[in-house]
Amino acid sequence: MFSFFNINLFCSNNHSCKNLSLFTQNSLFLGLYSYLSPFQRFFDYFCWNLEWLNLKMRITVRSLRQLRHVFQRQSCVMINNLVAEKPCFFEKCCQIHSSSYRVIIDQPESDLIKNHAFITTSSRSVSTDAVKLTNEEINRRGPLIEYERRIANGELVDGDSCQVETLTELQRLYDELVESADECQLDRNSEKPVRHGWLWSRLLSHPSHSPVKGLYLYGGVGTGKTMLMDLFYDQLPTNWRKKRIHFHDFMLNVHSLLQKHKGLSDPLDVVAEEISDEAVLLCLDEFTVTDVADALILNRLFGHLFSKGIILVSTSNRAPDNLYEGGLQRDLFLPFIATLKERCVPHEIGSSTDYRKMTSGGQGFYLVGRDSSGFLNKKFQQLIGEDTATPQEVEVVMGRTLQVPLGANGCAYFPFEELCDKPLGAADYFGLFKKFHTLALDGIPIFGLSNKSAAHRFVTLVDVIYENKARLLCSADGSPLDLFQKVVTVSEAKNMAPRTSSRSRKNDESDLCVDNELGFAKDRTISRLTEINSREYLEQHAAMLAEKK
Repeated sequence: MFSFFNINLFCSNNHSCKNLSLFTQNSLFLGLYSYLSPFQRFFDYFCWNLEWLNLKMRITVRSLRQLRHVFQRQSCVMINNLVAEKPCFFEKCCQIHSSSYRVIIDQPESDLIKNHAFITTSSRSVSTDAVKLTNEEINRRGPLIEYERRIANGELVDGDSCQVETLTELQRLYDELVESADECQLDRNSEKPVRHGWLWSRLLSHPSHSPVKGLYLYGGVGTGKTMLMDLFYDQLPTNWRKKRIHFHDFMLNVHSLLQKHKGLSDPLDVVAEEISDEAVLLCLDEFTVTDVADALILNRLFGHLFSKGIILVSTSNRAPDNLYEGGLQRDLFLPFIATLKERCVPHEIGSSTDYRKMTSGGQGFYLVGRDSSGFLNKKFQQLIGEDTATPQEVEVVMGRTLQVPLGANGCAYFPFEELCDKPLGAADYFGLFKKFHTLALDGIPIFGLSNKSAAHRFVTLVDVIYENKARLLCSADGSPLDLFQKVVTVSEAKNMAPRTSSRSRKNDESDLCVDNELGFAKDRTISRLTEINSREYLEQHAAMLAEKK
């Protein structure tokens, strides 16, 4: 666009213009400037003011950084937000930590502190033993340290080298995050970066990626991925901007925000900005992509998130290259896989042990047989006690509601057809367990080709039950393993006995369901159903209810 801004650049870079007198240059500027429209003049005025303001901001930030480095080189002791009058020295170098300060003593004098009146003093002394204890406690933090403590206390099984290798990666990430906490702006109490509007975001430089790469944990079912990520998450400082959420729930929130910002030129950018405002460290459990709508937006969504400094830690049953395998329009999803591998370190948990099946199974309310419905009703009545079960309504998302056939005292009752044969999804199930902690599900069938959609919903339902640590009472036509005996992957179908003269197409299983995604997810569902009905899981559920009361 022809403007005064472009004229100035031309004259400042043109050798012939530089040789002109200042009066001649100004005359040239004013003469050309008279040809500009009022809008172009206003735009030029705005650009010059913007450039001046940007320069002032850069100078201010540079001055603050220099001042910070000056303070980091000084010697002082800060305890509970107070500064000691005379710093103590332990072998010329020590570190003292408190809830708000971390000061390193490395010089024999503290002249800058003495010359400033704004620093208060305190006569509180610090003993050498206390400092050593504080340092030892600080250095003994992290997921690997907590894992060793739990093994020593008998809370976890010892001897899994695959989990130890994974924890080594998590400990490395933990240490990098602690070291780069300020640069990553993890502290919730620190000043957040200023978010600019549409025009500012295009005229000023964009935020850079985080200096710390995330972690993508994947492996077989029951190998402890969720437990390890939760152990890592629980060790992080409470004042950090962090969030741990199931992937289903995360995507539901994303679609809800997209609906809220519908009509904007780039709603995904606004959604990513809101997510990054809430959390810098994002921990997603059970990363899996089955929906084409999710697949098509993930690359742009996480492109925005990573550019805003988000650090991703996730668990999955699938390797990055196998995500959304065989899905519709997968070629549009492939750039996301490249982005994911660029911003996260993939790490496989190679353990073949399913720890969920090591629990004391058979202690729950998984009832098998056609005559088990009556017994399920009796159990449901026992749980609700003196309350009367009545039809209820649950709010889901975006104004939707879910009708509950019977509910009372935190317990909901559903026939299988009402919950898994209707067009429901993760949003409905999450809404259900926000109000109820126990589900009685009557009549789970054997899954096959004829009820493949219901099988997909049942897998999602079990995932939501497990994520919410809810209790499941159910009657089924078979054991968890029997429910999915007719569901196979493509590779499993190819390995079946080939047809011969004695084995024709007539002998094939008519209800056999060949589905890669469902065939892969069934192992996770079988494993989780086993754990949900274990004594350990039910004791944890009872303790959770006791805490809420």
